[in-house]
Amino acid sequence: MGFLADRILRIKPSATIAVTDKARALKAAGRDVIGLGAGEPDFDTPENIKEAAIKAIRDGKASKYTAVDGIPELKAAIARKFKRENELSYKPSQIIVGTGGKQVLYNALVATINPGDEVLIPAPYWVSYPDMVLLAGGEPVPVATTMESGFKMKPEALERAITPKTKWIIFNSPSNPTGAAYTRAELKAVTDVLVRHPHVHVMSDDMYEHLVYDDFEFFSPAQLEPQLYERTLTVNGVSKAYCMTGWRIGYAGGPEPLIKAMAMIQSQSTSNPTAVAQWAAVEALDGPQDFIPKHNKIFKERRDLCVSMLNQANGIRCPKPEGAFYVYPSCGGTIGKVAPTGKKLATDEDFVTELLEAEGVAVVQGAPFGWSPAFRISYATATTALEEACARIQRFCGNLK
Repeated sequence: MGFLADRILRIKPSATIAVTDKARALKAAGRDVIGLGAGEPDFDTPENIKEAAIKAIRDGKASKYTAVDGIPELKAAIARKFKRENELSYKPSQIIVGTGGKQVLYNALVATINPGDEVLIPAPYWVSYPDMVLLAGGEPVPVATTMESGFKMKPEALERAITPKTKWIIFNSPSNPTGAAYTRAELKAVTDVLVRHPHVHVMSDDMYEHLVYDDFEFFSPAQLEPQLYERTLTVNGVSKAYCMTGWRIGYAGGPEPLIKAMAMIQSQSTSNPTAVAQWAAVEALDGPQDFIPKHNKIFKERRDLCVSMLNQANGIRCPKPEGAFYVYPSCGGTIGKVAPTGKKLATDEDFVTELLEAEGVAVVQGAPFGWSPAFRISYATATTALEEACARIQRFCGNLK
């Protein structure tokens, strides 16, 4: 259709949202489907956060526009969070609040990318990163990792990928889709490379910061390497750790000129994030944090269950991730086999399509995450459903000819 902009032709709809919608439609049609596509906790938003939102509505704090880039109270809470948890000092003028982390990342790219600018993205990556770069007029450059390295980018690979056109690297630890999280030493090796290339800026997506297991210690790039502070945008939000995906609040700290440009874009697109959600986020960041380790204990049990059961399935190899609530198994051992429908599996898309058809388990194929043949499972779902889903995957793999 000639009416649409050329840039729209460069991108695809989100694969993770597509799988979730498909599972929802099949469920509505009466199919017994277990959806493992959506990256959101199955726990409800904690009561104290809900109460803060209700109070804000009753006090008349939710009825009017707020400052475009966030209420002062939330910016102050974010500044306290960065100081307390990441040893990072940001003034209110260095902080922006957006409608979810996704909008914050998108606005940063739109504010900085000129045609032809390159953005390095370690693969596997969250499906939206490359498409956001394309929409902003830039060129996404995947940096390959291996399952053997725990899906973590080697400093040599990063060094090779940097060119004079490189503007950003998007760094996500713990990672969606793999759950891979960089230890202090692994992160230091990466930041050492970046220090040597002052023209490269760092977009650190720390959304899964609190979802780590087995005594893993989290570090953010600018925290570990102060030399990167001036060229790092540290992005986070309340979606995952606080079970607030639907509230749509993300935020970032970074260089003032960048934050100002992002706020200007926001002023001409969406304006302020929802007022009531901002007040809820103040309580999330300042209120009790004791539910996070309780949730993590359950997530860790689910991770261990998935890794154990998937590694017992024919043709599947599943590494054990350090964080987030995803596993990213290879289905390489099933490629070339024949599914119950008679279809020969040629790609990971074939694998997930046939798995949904045969067993009613919805997972996301690896291709949109930039590493195949594999698939992503979100284990942020009831443990009984997860166990049943893994048993069905074992059965599906066992029935391949």
